[in-house]
Amino acid sequence: MQMGEHSPPVIQLQDVFRTYTMGDQVLNALDGVDIEIARNEYIAIVGASGSGKSTMMNIIGCLDRATQGDYLLNGTNVGDMNEVELAQARNREIGFVFQSFNLLSRASALKNVMQPLVYRSIPRPERKRIATEALERVGLGDRMHHLPNQLSGGQRQRVAIARALVGHPAILLADEPTGNLDSKTSREIMALIDQLHEEGQTIIMVTHEPDIAEHCERVISLEDGRVNSDSLNNGSDSTLLSGPLGDVKH
Repeated sequence: MQMGEHSPPVIQLQDVFRTYTMGDQVLNALDGVDIEIARNEYIAIVGASGSGKSTMMNIIGCLDRATQGDYLLNGTNVGDMNEVELAQARNREIGFVFQSFNLLSRASALKNVMQPLVYRSIPRPERKRIATEALERVGLGDRMHHLPNQLSGGQRQRVAIARALVGHPAILLADEPTGNLDSKTSREIMALIDQLHEEGQTIIMVTHEPDIAEHCERVISLEDGRVNSDSLNNGSDSTLLSGPLGDVKH
């Protein structure tokens, strides 16, 4: 997809600044960012530490607000939302996958995946059915009653991905999704994320690993809070991956 040309943008950042005041210093973590992301794009946000990529992810994920400029999510200006509306947008439009998994330690895989649906007033039997389908989709149908400490790192990340997908979000945001995984498990998780994109999911991934960014179709590079480059990635090669879901045991 050519940078949002073929469908309406799901994300628009228009001259976005995120400014922090530290004593008598003013730091622009984001410094006039303009980007558009269309539905079903597969994007890596890359950059050195302090480049602004985590700040951009937080704003896109409605975890933070821009100091200046506009963020339109599916055509709605996030800056006009109150805190309740912002929380509803996060729950409805965005699925999060974090490096540290962020699972509830005393809840089973199934209950972890059901959790986002609680806030949508969905009856419990329906929540259970939807969550079961999500876990089966990521290859964990036989692990749904296990606690996180009974699962491997790769399995825990699959639970996190199922939880992110359970509400059918417009966007899947993945922040260093393989950062805590070994190389074999990383390949398996990336194979799953690649498959989700092929099925139509819009995916935005923050990573500092070039081999992970290679999976994406478009790479946005940040430097000092500005977009340094925004280009199609012609080097991505999904044929490097073995199998659609990999081995769920690792």
